[in-house]
Amino acid sequence: MKAQGLRALLGAALLGGACLAQAGVYELKIGEGSLELSDGTRRALTVNGRTPAPELRFREGEDVEIRVTNTLDRDTSLHWHGLVLPYTQDGVPGISFPGIGPGQTFTYRFRVKQAGTYWYHAHSDFQEVEGLYGPLVIEPKGREPYSYDREYTLLLADWHDSKPEKIFANLKKQSDYYNQHQRTLGDFIADGRANGWWNTLKDRLDWGGMRMTPTDVADISGFRFLVNGRDARQNWSGLFRPGERVRLRLINGSGMSYFDVRIPGLKMTVVQADGNDVQPVTVDELRIAVAETYDVIVQPTDARAYTVFAEAMDRSGYARATLAPREGMRGEVPALRPRPLLSMADMGMDHGGVDHPGMGMAGMDHSAMAGMDHSALAVTPRSDYAPASGLAPRPAEPGDRLLVYADLRAMRPYADYRAPDRSIEFRLTGNMERYFWSIDGRKYSEAEPIRLKYGERVRIRFVNDTMMAHPMHLHGMWMQLDKGNGRFNPLKHVVSVAPGSTLEVDVPADALGEWAFHCHLIYHMAAGMMRKVIVEPAATL
Repeated sequence: MKAQGLRALLGAALLGGACLAQAGVYELKIGEGSLELSDGTRRALTVNGRTPAPELRFREGEDVEIRVTNTLDRDTSLHWHGLVLPYTQDGVPGISFPGIGPGQTFTYRFRVKQAGTYWYHAHSDFQEVEGLYGPLVIEPKGREPYSYDREYTLLLADWHDSKPEKIFANLKKQSDYYNQHQRTLGDFIADGRANGWWNTLKDRLDWGGMRMTPTDVADISGFRFLVNGRDARQNWSGLFRPGERVRLRLINGSGMSYFDVRIPGLKMTVVQADGNDVQPVTVDELRIAVAETYDVIVQPTDARAYTVFAEAMDRSGYARATLAPREGMRGEVPALRPRPLLSMADMGMDHGGVDHPGMGMAGMDHSAMAGMDHSALAVTPRSDYAPASGLAPRPAEPGDRLLVYADLRAMRPYADYRAPDRSIEFRLTGNMERYFWSIDGRKYSEAEPIRLKYGERVRIRFVNDTMMAHPMHLHGMWMQLDKGNGRFNPLKHVVSVAPGSTLEVDVPADALGEWAFHCHLIYHMAAGMMRKVIVEPAATL
């Protein structure tokens, strides 16, 4: 163990006194507690009595020992999202380890091999959205390629007052249970007058054939959106001095919600994506998928309050924080933009290419797509969030720049960049009517593991055959997002695959063991959009 010192004292303060005196040893206790919101208290799961869980700060190269004690009456776990570590320490019950039983303590041990902004959360049942999630920051050994004067971690989340098991049961019984924006006869008349009666009728037949509506942007409504455990009325705030460069570590710790993030009056310079340094790119707005992280630097020069506005992708609400030069100041809160509607472009088709509602993808059971000739489907690869897409972020002001994946270029070239040794295609499939989510038409319990050989480089081609965006997360290894930047393609632990689109990544299979691979929308993962990945030793001659 390391000697006592300043980092040990800081760590103890960070964890509310629960950290041991020796640096690198951490004590975490999972239990029942409460979440304090502006209109009262909710029962929640906690770590060291808190939700979100306390921020952990490691240092690159540090040997950490994390003792996790379970005081619940059910099994639990903690997964270190995005960290490169031995698979036995990854924290996924049934894959990495058995889980942590009631009254038990499990000690995670690993060396920290990276730096950047990450997070940690439960990987047991729906415990993550019951409160078991928290930020994790790793300080680099050397100097960073950008400077800043102060920093804040902004952990976004969605909270629902209904128990997650009840939500999941409701979705399985009636998939549109939470869709409070169904189209009406009045909408049909208005669309007919605006777009023509024949076009409107064809549109309704297309959507009816897919057993969905263009309002199916999100599975669930009724969320309250949080920043660091505080709702919009509680208004988490951070201070600055005018002219300072402020680093914001943005983490989307939601179970189901994408956010469009902007700070009216300030540009954001993106310097990290999923913990990895990228060449700085200045934008007005970015979309952060579930489980992604972005680090941005802002430089407020005026002595006024600025609102960090994280608008839910379906425009059902927002999370909000304030940056201000003095306590008690509040910035203006923008109005929510209009609720988006899915279009046929989101499904990779439009009316010009669909002569009958039975053509293209209309009327198909997406869960049965595996084994079909997908070349006949009208799924058109698109780049990031295409302007035609109803899910595309729309600029708040004319001329605003929105971050897209093609903007992300790694700060340093990848050392072992080369052509992939082989390719695998994964169809992201589902049936909204039965709330069935899968990969290649098979849910997790029905599928064989994906087997990779240690040392190989594998191209994965995601084809999203569904009407929803899916944030795909690979444990234990990086995905090198291919947007045409070659050796400077960025490394990510989550990639968002837009509806009706194709996205390609290269995976260096450099971590032996058994790993989870899944959609990070928690109810999609629970419904079956998950696989086990086994990295086996390469054959020897």
